[in-house]
Amino acid sequence: MKYLIVGLGNIGPEYELTRHNIGFLTLDRLADQKDCSFEMSRLAYHTEFKFKGRMIHLIKPTTYMNLSGKAMNYRMQELKITKENTLVVVDDVALPFGNLRMRAKGSSAGHNGLKNIEQLTGGQNYPRLKMGVGDDFHKGQQADYVLSNFKQEQFDELPFIMDKAIDMILAFCTIGVNRTMSQFND
Repeated sequence: MKYLIVGLGNIGPEYELTRHNIGFLTLDRLADQKDCSFEMSRLAYHTEFKFKGRMIHLIKPTTYMNLSGKAMNYRMQELKITKENTLVVVDDVALPFGNLRMRAKGSSAGHNGLKNIEQLTGGQNYPRLKMGVGDDFHKGQQADYVLSNFKQEQFDELPFIMDKAIDMILAFCTIGVNRTMSQFND
């Protein structure tokens, strides 16, 4: 069995520790834990590892957030991985900081990366792991908020949050989306 885990974010040092890059940060931590490293390939940084008899592919698209679907769609075709076995790890301003929620499908909720994935992969029926970054911004300031760095106290909590997200990612690959949701969702 093959799985594709897509961490959403933006490339470049100016975006590295921003809220929008929580997908990239989580996949970096997972790759470190599995002792593998990302290499540049077409449209994304890519690495892979085996876990409980499954081949798990991780990608961080280099297309910038708003074109994430291009990299995801390309890699799904290249590796012949279905949408059911693909998980998108994404920031979510509708969830309080630190909350994690897996969904089997759903709307983009205005997230441009998810909108592009919907357009290029044919709909909303793909699993996603939403990582709450909170909504501590004034009306009209959402873009500035997600493109800003975490507060220090949030940054200190991130390793624990990312470790729970990694547990959810590995559960998705072994017990499936429905059992993972019932086991982990708040």
